[in-house]
Amino acid sequence: MSTVVATLRRTATGGATLLWTALVVVPLYWVIVTSLRGQADFTTGNPLALPGHPTLDNYRTVLDGDFTTYLLNSVIVTVATVAIVMVVALMAAFSIVRYTNPWSRLTFRLYLLGLAIPLQAVIIPVYLLIIRLHMYDSLLAIVLPSAAFALPVTVMILVSFLRDVPRSLFEAMVVDGAGDWRMLFSLAAPMARPALVTVAVYDGLQVWNGFLFPLILTQSGDKAVLPLALTLYKGQFGINVPATMAAVVLSTLPMLVVFVLARRQLVAGLTAGFSK
Repeated sequence: MSTVVATLRRTATGGATLLWTALVVVPLYWVIVTSLRGQADFTTGNPLALPGHPTLDNYRTVLDGDFTTYLLNSVIVTVATVAIVMVVALMAAFSIVRYTNPWSRLTFRLYLLGLAIPLQAVIIPVYLLIIRLHMYDSLLAIVLPSAAFALPVTVMILVSFLRDVPRSLFEAMVVDGAGDWRMLFSLAAPMARPALVTVAVYDGLQVWNGFLFPLILTQSGDKAVLPLALTLYKGQFGINVPATMAAVVLSTLPMLVVFVLARRQLVAGLTAGFSK
């Protein structure tokens, strides 16, 4: 009886795994295959079959447009946002872990409170604030709010990681006469490198795929980022779905490259620093 139950359990687990894999892989496969089709092949052929006559014309169409401008805008916004978040979050996490006083605990609670505030609930105040600061329709209008909303989760992860660093290391540096800045850059930052890479990739992915801030806080075509630009391609190409899918594939390549290059540090950051 136990053997039958174990077999049924393994079968159900395997079936659920295959179903989940299909739900993830099939849409990706469809996007890539569709980007290699011509317009006539897309409208008449089997959507999941390999294209009879693969073509790169859709990619040429996208690259001949303003795709490089949208790509550069996304890179600038993502890099600037991640840089701000990493610097501010590391200093905040270090002070929260280093000084166990009521002020540091209150600060940490305030950061955690930020996790409970949905972006959609404050988009109007953010819009009015950006207007008052005369930053509307600029890349900075996307960077600052994106950094603010990325800080709470980043601080929480870094605090959890730095709390596992032995306090004896900090005490040894104090005995050697090291100040807070030296401990931050010579001890905390190197020890937290896996966590920093993890949150950098996570935050970068969130900013790269962000749509609401670019939609509300910009209006010029030359300030559009890739997620917003994909809606422009839909209007530009009409019903040319293969060209739109080519733009989707090209927009995912930069973050895919970042993930491949940082995969080791990413895995280390996901499996270390959370033992408590």
